[in-house]
Amino acid sequence: MPGGNASDAVSEHDSDEDADGDAANPHMMIQRVDAAMSQIVLHEDKKYYPEAEEVYGPDVEALVQEEDTQPLTEPIIAPLKTRKFQVAEEEELPDTTYTKEFLVDLQGYPTMIRNLVVAGHLHHGKTALVDLLVAATHEWKDWDAATPRATPTAKMGKPDEKAFGYTDVHQLERQRMISLKSMPVSLVAQNTKGKSLALNIMDSPGHVNFIDEVVAAMRLADGVVLVVDVVEGVMTNTERIIQLAVREQLPITLVVNKIDRLALELKLPPADAYYKLKLTIEEVNKAISTCPLAKPEMRVSPELGNVCFASTSYGWCFSLESFAQQYVTKWSMPVRASDLAKRLWGDVYYHPQRRTFMRKQNAAHGKEAKRSFLHFILEPLYKILAQVVGEDEPALRPVVESLGIRLRKEDYALDVHNLLRRVMTQFFGPPSGLVDMCEAHIPSPAANAERKTLSLYTGQMDTATAQAMRRCNAEGPLVIGVAKQYPSSDASQFFALGRIFSGHVSVGQSVRVLGEGYAPGDDEDMAIVTVTDAWVYCSRYKIPVSGLGAGSWVLLGGVDGPISKTATIVDTSVPEDDLATIRPLQFPTEPVMKVAVEPVNPSELPKMLSGLRKIGKSYPLAQTRVEESGEHIVLGSGELYMDSVMHDLRTMYSEIEIKVADPVVAFRETVSETSAIKVFGDSPNGKNRLTIIAEPMEQGIAEDIESGKVSLQWPARQVGQFFESNYGWDILAGRSIWAFGPGPQGPNMLSDDTLPGETDKTLLRSVRDYVKQGFQWAAREGPLCDEPMRNTRFRILSVDLDSAALHRGGGQIIPAARRVCYSSFLTSEPRLMEPVEHVEIQAPADCVSAVYTVLGRRRGHVTHDAPKPGSPMYTIKALLPTIDSFGFETDLRTYTNGQAFCQQYFDHWQVVPGEPLDKEIVLRPLEPSSAQQLARDFMLKTRRRKGLSDDVSIDKFIDDPTLRDL
Repeated sequence: MPGGNASDAVSEHDSDEDADGDAANPHMMIQRVDAAMSQIVLHEDKKYYPEAEEVYGPDVEALVQEEDTQPLTEPIIAPLKTRKFQVAEEEELPDTTYTKEFLVDLQGYPTMIRNLVVAGHLHHGKTALVDLLVAATHEWKDWDAATPRATPTAKMGKPDEKAFGYTDVHQLERQRMISLKSMPVSLVAQNTKGKSLALNIMDSPGHVNFIDEVVAAMRLADGVVLVVDVVEGVMTNTERIIQLAVREQLPITLVVNKIDRLALELKLPPADAYYKLKLTIEEVNKAISTCPLAKPEMRVSPELGNVCFASTSYGWCFSLESFAQQYVTKWSMPVRASDLAKRLWGDVYYHPQRRTFMRKQNAAHGKEAKRSFLHFILEPLYKILAQVVGEDEPALRPVVESLGIRLRKEDYALDVHNLLRRVMTQFFGPPSGLVDMCEAHIPSPAANAERKTLSLYTGQMDTATAQAMRRCNAEGPLVIGVAKQYPSSDASQFFALGRIFSGHVSVGQSVRVLGEGYAPGDDEDMAIVTVTDAWVYCSRYKIPVSGLGAGSWVLLGGVDGPISKTATIVDTSVPEDDLATIRPLQFPTEPVMKVAVEPVNPSELPKMLSGLRKIGKSYPLAQTRVEESGEHIVLGSGELYMDSVMHDLRTMYSEIEIKVADPVVAFRETVSETSAIKVFGDSPNGKNRLTIIAEPMEQGIAEDIESGKVSLQWPARQVGQFFESNYGWDILAGRSIWAFGPGPQGPNMLSDDTLPGETDKTLLRSVRDYVKQGFQWAAREGPLCDEPMRNTRFRILSVDLDSAALHRGGGQIIPAARRVCYSSFLTSEPRLMEPVEHVEIQAPADCVSAVYTVLGRRRGHVTHDAPKPGSPMYTIKALLPTIDSFGFETDLRTYTNGQAFCQQYFDHWQVVPGEPLDKEIVLRPLEPSSAQQLARDFMLKTRRRKGLSDDVSIDKFIDDPTLRDL
């Protein structure tokens, strides 16, 4: 339309004009921009930042992460966590006085090896003795420069991690400054004649709680080096170690340590010091002679060459022969050192004018004749000590140089303890006297193989394997006895340390691992694994080897999976009929202390269970189990032991927070009289009946069974003779024993007292295994509070069995046997037994009354109290119920201002006073029970903790109503 077109043209013309006007007028343009900015834009259309695609390009995938997938407690970038629970293993092998190849080559000659365990009481200087040998053969600058550890200067300062305790590699050992694990060191040492020997040394802990580590160490060793502090003498743990060594028939050699204390601390004159030394050696001999299996040749005495004298913290050790060698060398004497050494101990006197030895100090020669040990050894030693401690450089230098000791100018300015160590280490040189003693008095693996095999191997002695073990033959079939397992430095895996009895092990070899539960024909506890690594283990470093032969110790990698405590590793080529194990470790104590553990966060239970399995591998005596109520129990031998276990469980093996219940103890159940009536029980189908009575066993039988003095592996005639000769049983009673329980060495007995005229013996023999299983079940979980039975003998008086085999199967007989064992037990005046600790306390005389007070408050009583000769201390021996021993040590220290020191270990089981089934006893909450209420108190509390009902009724186990009324 003409009109419309005209108007459009006008508007176009206007807009062009506007645009030109805007361009010409900047003020109008700003107004337009402001209008655009003030427009309303929806929230979702706003764009604050560029898209990821615009920044990184279209071909990069971008993920949007929700904000709550990572909790606030977790850092966005977590710090690197190094899991290290031991002293850092040395990156490179340390410099030694021998080449590592020479050490590994020597391990191939069994006659040149000595396997020994260094054992003794706590703080008597075992680790320091090993340090002395390591310092003599390794380049260990920290040890050379450090102040001797036993001195006040060293105790006040912060302990230098690298200067002491070469074998104390565990984090906790460093903090507590005591050994908690047996650790091996292999090194090459020379005797006085310069002959090299490979020494495989096991440094064992001295605390009584860790006696299990000593047992494991003795399994690998051929002899014991017993370390005794000359001032303290033979202590409780020294006695137990001597008993263990005699039981294992290991030769004992003695190191009398801390000789310096006689002069520097007690300030005894040389003559008195001689008597103190003699007394200490006689104490050891007395302890050896009181052991049942001791032989006269086990006696130790310096002139026999099996005693050394040492001061390990000052770095010296000598035997009579090595001291005599110094005289012979220095004065070019025309005598042999061994001949002179024989005259340096005992009642042998030396006359300096006439220069002769005599047996008696007779009046004709006046008092000039002196005891030879004083004249040749103690007096020169005292003179050196006095000069170094008392004189300054101008007076000391000529004396020291006359002895051939070269010191630098700055050495004379050292602290007196450091100076004394410098002088003494140079004067005595390396501990070759100790090596002489080990060579002469500890047999080589080849010489000891016969005895070791006969005592440890459970298989037949006429097989090819046993013959190779008895000859320590490296060409025979492989047999390794694994006694210990060690965690890697990050605790992620375990390595197995074992002694090679025969054969040769090499990396990549396929081997069979036989567990403790392995029996011929039962392959359940057997696994085939491949050896991934082999090392010679030296605590702070490992020497990798391609293989090792019989007689040596080897650390194996890749075999730990199927091993729980100990194991036997054999070659896969050994026929299955010849397979047999090396017997498990036998401990002189029982783990009687119990704690229940659970994770703070329940979802972390699998981590804790994995940790508990590793605790079982790491601690030979520790046991872990799950109660009926579902609580996880850890059993150990004492407070320090449990403390170490819990530390490892929390920090090393599970790395989670764990709650621990108050500690309790394991109980045992027993009977005090013979069953009042003959008790019978019927099988569930009512077609079989067993009649059994229970009675207490004679004193000592339970201990004989547990220690292995009698075994049902013997022929029946031999078992009968044992009980006839020792306990006056008639021969038939001894031969009718069916089983010990629980387990093959359990302290309860099942015997068959049925008469052939009344009972069908053939039928009875057909169900014998089922009755034994029922008895084992009952003995493992008693009726009072599900604790094992002890000291109880069950006698089968008569049986009435169904003639059809179908009606007398295991499902019928086993529960019937268990129920009738329970009912006969409950009719025999049942009692509860508790563990009792033996406590040895060292205290000054003025603290003795306080010790009596503390013991009196905890149901303890003193059995022996006497002063320790040649020292200012009193020794008090006492018995203390374990359940009252928690916190005893802390209590004792509080009462005696820290002056008393105690060691305690499980000693025996004793009956708890009171009747556990007396329902008239009323237990009031929060009130301590009187003596006669204790048994009931312990029983009820144990039942409640295990989730059992309070009522222990015989009605549950007896079907016959007339019997129930009786």
